Amino acid sequence: MTAFRTLSLAMFKGFVRDKASLFFTFVFPLLFLVIFGLLLRDAGGEKTKIALVGDGPVVSALRDSGALEFESFDDEDAAVAKVKDGDLPAALIVRGQRVDVRYAQSDQVESATVLGIVNGFVDKANLAATGQPPTYTFAAEKVEDASLAPIQYLTPGILSWGVAVSAVFGAALTLVSWRRKQVLRRIRLAPVSATSVLSSRLLVSTGVALVQGAIFIGVALLPVFGLKLSGSWWLAIPLLLLGTTAFFSLGMLVGAFTKTEEAASAAANILVLPMAFLSGTFFPVDQAPAWLRAVSNAFPLRHMNDGMLDVLVRGKGVEALLLPSAVLVGFTLVVAFLASRVFKWEE
Repeated sequence: MTAFRTLSLAMFKGFVRDKASLFFTFVFPLLFLVIFGLLLRDAGGEKTKIALVGDGPVVSALRDSGALEFESFDDEDAAVAKVKDGDLPAALIVRGQRVDVRYAQSDQVESATVLGIVNGFVDKANLAATGQPPTYTFAAEKVEDASLAPIQYLTPGILSWGVAVSAVFGAALTLVSWRRKQVLRRIRLAPVSATSVLSSRLLVSTGVALVQGAIFIGVALLPVFGLKLSGSWWLAIPLLLLGTTAFFSLGMLVGAFTKTEEAASAAANILVLPMAFLSGTFFPVDQAPAWLRAVSNAFPLRHMNDGMLDVLVRGKGVEALLLPSAVLVGFTLVVAFLASRVFKWEE
């Protein structure tokens, strides 16, 4: 216990005194949270604006519904020119009982939204004109709280990524640095076990992860961002600990086969950065091709992101931790075994 306590204190002091480590552990990932949180704070509040030529019952119904915003034109060519120039996604042209939509193929998402909305209101108008009651009824209702904001989707992903970066880089760079400076050699000659060395570094990494989680969530809870915790949000704590352990083992593997700090940093970046983009940290992967979603499911960060999202945002309980926890534990066991096989005390 004396060796474990001494090593833990030494590693903690080394981490705190390293200004670069503090910056890339806390400030750098927090910048992503702040920037994306501010940029997307009002996302979803703006309506899709399209060009409008003419008027009629369909246009009146669309105006009353508030589904679209219109920019009126007297000239059809001027309205279509706005769409061609990319200023508006579509133009609604009404001539008596004929309703035309001219849309931009380059803006498929908004164009499809406009086409669906207009088509729905045209169908309703046609049904009303027949005077017959509808055979089928349709109702839609949100399953999530209306207060959800983009920050509630950004926080879990960026927090998971920040924890992964801190754990991988912390373990890899510490191991390589201590091997090059022959600190590991001295520790091996001293009455200190390898378990004490690894567990003390893991203790520092988990402590840093908990501080990261508190800072990230604290910042996101500020009124300017408006994060609202729901359900058993505290279940994020065990997920943070399991995620830290998983990525710590990955850092140990990187540090085991790299010989310099530069090589360790490059290898860690090659592993963590693509994983972040493919795991839905910065953008959702639900609409990605099937093969890309399959690749994404092989990454532990994807499952950590999903688990954090479930307990922080969707208000789910312990059942939401089963799959992420199983993946993280399995990943830890496999990677830790590989790291132990290639671990070297000296160069």
